[in-house]
Amino acid sequence: MTTSGEMESNDGHAVRARPMVAAWLLVVAAMVTAMVMLGGATRLTHSGLSMVQWQPLMGTLPPLNEADWLDTFNKYKQYPEYQKINQGMTLSEFKGIFYYEYSHRVLGRGIGLVFAVPFLWFLLTGRIERRRRAAIFALFVLGGLQGLIGWWMVKSGLVDRPDVSHYRLTVHLGVAFLILGGLIWVALDLLAKARTAVAATAGDRGLRALSWLAVVLVFLQVLSGGLVAGLDAGFVYNSFPMMNEYWLPPELAELTPWWLNMLENVVTVQFDHRIGAYLCTLLFLGLWFKARSIVLDPAARLALNLMLVALGVQLALGVATLLLIIPVSLAVLHQGGALLLFAATVNFSWRLHRT
Repeated sequence: MTTSGEMESNDGHAVRARPMVAAWLLVVAAMVTAMVMLGGATRLTHSGLSMVQWQPLMGTLPPLNEADWLDTFNKYKQYPEYQKINQGMTLSEFKGIFYYEYSHRVLGRGIGLVFAVPFLWFLLTGRIERRRRAAIFALFVLGGLQGLIGWWMVKSGLVDRPDVSHYRLTVHLGVAFLILGGLIWVALDLLAKARTAVAATAGDRGLRALSWLAVVLVFLQVLSGGLVAGLDAGFVYNSFPMMNEYWLPPELAELTPWWLNMLENVVTVQFDHRIGAYLCTLLFLGLWFKARSIVLDPAARLALNLMLVALGVQLALGVATLLLIIPVSLAVLHQGGALLLFAATVNFSWRLHRT
């Protein structure tokens, strides 16, 4: 039976280990960021269906000789992407797309190891406080689920249509951002000094509510971006701020029922993504103006300014990607910009909620 003195001793051990645990979570967050950007490159180069088998624990090594490559290539040839789009592709060309998806999967396994092994060690050595164990374990479970979602997404492109479901792609992207947000929030909590008990004024409460709204709105914009990517909707209108000569393109309501346009009409999906960017801009500016009348902690003020900088960078990347007709390098940077913006928004919201 554990005495109260032993429990206090264990808690003190865990408290001293907070910076180490936080550093570990931030390393995982950096790996998740790289994973999402590599996933974007995989999608943009149409490489995601090049590996037609899922071997979550085995198959870490790529084909090592000509016979292995031919066997892997022949398996790929049995599926719709080769038969309907890439028929006649050479083995050399196949290797070019294979390595994107292969790297994506290997990095995913690496993230699993970098999360699981230290987590078990921290847990067994009492370096994680009891009140934080559930949150970190939930992130671990969500990471494992993300691997299953990734294969569920790939499977959708191995049946009849040689492209993954844009719905499943969006779920896969959304879960990655949830994991990133959770990692950042817990890491910040671990790095924080003792909370100060300060009575929140009405202005403070309003700003906190707006900060949560900003997190939700940026997340919804990410999901909208997933639909854009999954439907290749970025290619339909490549002008800004108007969509060619239209503010409201005539194809916006072509599908019935009407709500299906927001999910499957490529023009409406791109239009909605533009509107989301405008809404984020208005909300962020509103946050900045409201914060002018409130005494903010210097770290929170800095977090707000960083959030606005991240928004400006992301808007510039989005417009450039659109006008230049979705070059792979810029589109990947745009996805990276979304990660930066989301992280900055989570950081700002956390700093308002820590008092």
